[in-house]
Amino acid sequence: MPTLELLAAALGIACVWCNARERIEGWPLAILSAALYLAVFWTARLYAYMGLQGVFIVLSAYGWYEWLHGGADRGPIRITRTSRRQGFALLGLGITGSAGLAWILFRTTDAAMPVVDSIAAVASVLAQWMMTRKLLEHWMVWIAINVLSLGLFISQGLIPTAVQYAVLLALALAGHRHWTRTWHEQRAASS
Repeated sequence: MPTLELLAAALGIACVWCNARERIEGWPLAILSAALYLAVFWTARLYAYMGLQGVFIVLSAYGWYEWLHGGADRGPIRITRTSRRQGFALLGLGITGSAGLAWILFRTTDAAMPVVDSIAAVASVLAQWMMTRKLLEHWMVWIAINVLSLGLFISQGLIPTAVQYAVLLALALAGHRHWTRTWHEQRAASS
């Protein structure tokens, strides 16, 4: 399984590199990486992360479409900020979803770390959806997820994936800087 994990990690890094630069090629790379990680996380008994990969495949297909056709006049979508209402709704979904998933994993599986697994999984779905809509704050959510996930993967002996998440953390920081700069440029151009 290490070869599969290495390939999945490499594709994941390439995907985030593309996303940080707003390149559409990130979406098909995300689909491939998620498909490989289904098997990796099954073996590691990280069931929430495993299920998350199926959600990532669906959201990546949606994001691919939205980035091309979700903007004005069915053109490319632009970077926007998360509204206060969206932020509270996402926070509520995150807390409720994490608690519910952790409860399910505790009661029905032999999950290695059900609480951390659940928080990271639910937050990842929300961050991925935010990215499909090009909400700037999704990078802050990914930064938090990457920090949390590093410890989880190290504890499970998934070292290539832990290395991937360290790289993803650096890419998320760079992506946040790039997207913030682009957002300011878009605002200045439309003023």
